Amino acid sequence: MRIIDGAGTAETARIRDFLDRMGIPHRLYSPDDAASREVLAGLPSVQGGAAPAYPVVTSGVIGGTVLEAATAQQVARLVYGSPQPVDTDGIVDLVIVGSGPAGLAAAVYGASEGLDTVVLEAEAVGGQAGTSSLIRNYLGFPRGISGMRLAQRARFQATRFGARIYTGVPAESIEPAAAPGEPHVVHTDGGSLRARAVLVATGVQYRRIGIESLEELVGLGVYYGAATSATREMEGRPVFVVGGGNSAGQAAVYLARYASSVTIVVRRDGLAETMSDYLVREIAATPTITVRTGTRVVDGGGETHLEWLQLEGPDGRERLEAGGLFLLLGADPCSDWLPEVVARDERGFVYTGREVPIERWTGGRPPAALETTVPGVFAAGDLRAGSMKRVASASGEGAATVALVHAHLAALTGR
Repeated sequence: MRIIDGAGTAETARIRDFLDRMGIPHRLYSPDDAASREVLAGLPSVQGGAAPAYPVVTSGVIGGTVLEAATAQQVARLVYGSPQPVDTDGIVDLVIVGSGPAGLAAAVYGASEGLDTVVLEAEAVGGQAGTSSLIRNYLGFPRGISGMRLAQRARFQATRFGARIYTGVPAESIEPAAAPGEPHVVHTDGGSLRARAVLVATGVQYRRIGIESLEELVGLGVYYGAATSATREMEGRPVFVVGGGNSAGQAAVYLARYASSVTIVVRRDGLAETMSDYLVREIAATPTITVRTGTRVVDGGGETHLEWLQLEGPDGRERLEAGGLFLLLGADPCSDWLPEVVARDERGFVYTGREVPIERWTGGRPPAALETTVPGVFAAGDLRAGSMKRVASASGEGAATVALVHAHLAALTGR
């Protein structure tokens, strides 16, 4: 894939992040490059006398398609999806919404056991875990593995078994089955899918920092998460990581390979309360990492890229040079698109099984484990109330859901 953009827009950063997380080779070109001039000259806008709208994305592999003013979602659909991914006249066994560890595990086990399985993903495969530069505590990878590599291996595995995965296709709503035996309907912006069972695995999203000057620089030195595509660009730069959880610790250790310095900014008095011990010890042993406790980011800016930050700590405010800011501020569930009939706690995490309040039980019995208050609609991973918020536990929940789906389908058919 070729990306043409001279100014380095935030959308270009999002497109590059998507392509990197999907393992798709790509390169950024200047508009002055000879090959770029040829592509730009063929744009309808340029032929009409207007300036090209960047970013421009092109690939000779995919039918020679050229996207002007391209977005990450358009690129996702160009590569792997379409506005209407399946025949709306058919009924599939299982629709999985979200392709993080829980969704991918369910796709692998569902498809391998003969379920007609479709996965819908609004962005890149891997979810929040896919933005992790290095996961150090996942079973079987003693040297760690990047979230992107883990997600791509799981994607290849799922598709080999027959699962269909569509990126750039967000689910907009779920219409629960009108009666027992009827399918649920998952609505997207390009059509509707009918499914006998649905797994909601949309996970969580990082909380926003809420500082306008920094929000304007997202993708231009300011990042939510720590995707490998962004961390590699920090070579020789002073970098700041905001957050005290494992994701922040893993990001700091990985960034220390490239950055001139890494500063972890936390409001608490230390890291031990919220971070695994192995990470706390590794951070303490890395000379280029500094921890600023009792401190928060209050401002920042730059002309076309992040250049400085202002921190507020016990000794007042201080302005510092900054080449990168990675925000891992805790997370909120991606559940606001679900219907009211799906019970959630006060923060929006989805109740399942015995977590469901007794007044929401049907027939005096709680839903099955990992089942929501809608029969046949399940939830797994970080979205679920009471989950462990770990990659391994999310994978396990996704895999376990498939057995529950089989039981649900057997009950529908009476077999």
